[in-house]
This record gives sequence, structure tokens and C-alpha cells, in this order.
Amino acid sequence: MPIATPCPPADVLVVCLCAEWCGVCRDYRQRFAQVEAQFPAVRFLWMDVEDDAELLDPLDVEDFPTLLLAVGDTPHFFGPLTPQADTLARLLRSLIENPAAPALADSSVTALVARIRAARPA
Repeated sequence: MPIATPCPPADVLVVCLCAEWCGVCRDYRQRFAQVEAQFPAVRFLWMDVEDDAELLDPLDVEDFPTLLLAVGDTPHFFGPLTPQADTLARLLRSLIENPAAPALADSSVTALVARIRAARPA
């Protein structure tokens, strides 16, 4: 039986930053897609850090998978996450249940959200 998920606020973005050469990332891609299926109103993107290096610059992604979660232009999470579907689903559910959660204060991550939204419009 599918787990009921609350209705997300408008414009939730989940970005997985990975690398094709990374075995953990390749294994995680299917789990990421499983979570995407649970949250059809949320926008999910899979980005290869090498293919999208210019978009990510000046940020360096050193640990995989690295996740970015944002509501609108406001980032709420940016960092490595254990490659488990349940972990991502819990984090996303928490953001959806509390969209007014504190935002990240890192201006470079805020700028990254804006670049991603401009480069990959919905």
C-alpha cells in the first residue's frame, strides 16, 4: 500500500547531484526514481556533476549522492545523503510538512537554485 504523502507547497525542487562513474550513484538512480513516483507534484532532477560543471561552478560536489532541496528559490537542504529511498522520502516529507523551515543561509547555494531553475525550466 502506498504511503500517503501530504500535498507539497508549490514549486518544490529536488536535485540529485551525482556522477556517472560513481557506482553508488548508478545504484541510487532507481531509488531516486521510486521517491519521485511517490511525490508526483514535486519536481525532481538528476544532474551529473561533470556534465553540468559550469552550472554548478563555483560549488564543488565531493560526496555522492549530494541532494539539493528547495521551495521556490529558497534552498532548505544541500549536502550528501545516504543513498536510501526512505531517507530521501522522510527528508522531503519533512520539508513538505514544514515549508517555513529555516532556509540555508549560503548565498552560493541560493544562486545555484536560481541557475538550475533558469537552465532547466519546468
